[in-house]
Amino acid sequence: MEPGGESGCWFLYYAYGSNLLRERLLLRNPSAALCALARLQDFKLEFGHHQGRTSSVWHGGTATIAQSPGDEVWGIVWKMNTCNLSSLDKQEGVEDGIYVPIEVNVHTQAGKVLTCRSYQMKDYVPGPPSPQYKKVICMGAKQNGLPADYQEKLEAIETNNYAGPVPIMEEIEAFIKAEKINSA
Repeated sequence: MEPGGESGCWFLYYAYGSNLLRERLLLRNPSAALCALARLQDFKLEFGHHQGRTSSVWHGGTATIAQSPGDEVWGIVWKMNTCNLSSLDKQEGVEDGIYVPIEVNVHTQAGKVLTCRSYQMKDYVPGPPSPQYKKVICMGAKQNGLPADYQEKLEAIETNNYAGPVPIMEEIEAFIKAEKINSA
């Protein structure tokens, strides 16, 4: 088995940040299909700046997971075609050394354990996310029905109150609108 539980031309990807929102992930990775909601045991969600630098995409801290006994992170397992592996790595800044791919075992609501590819930020300085980034995470949590108490935790995250333009947010919102028109 390759990292990320790859079998043939598919792999499982565990998302806990902005890729909780389907439209955010599909922008760059059209093969993604919802597989399961799942929790990652003994980790906690954190936000930070890689090497102290603010994300130029989101204008704030971005999500990562840190080992933390007794805590848990909820997220989504996406089934993806291996042809999207490089676009996903690129989106996560792997070649720039911002995030590294890791393998995690997550528990689905049905009690299955799945081995997935996920990403963890290296060398980060803790820092709050932009309101736009937090909004995407909360929208994704709601869209996919993550547990209510976990959604409340996400809603309570402090932001950096950034109010400038976030082009990726505009791209996501345009994509959501287009989808609504197409499905009408």
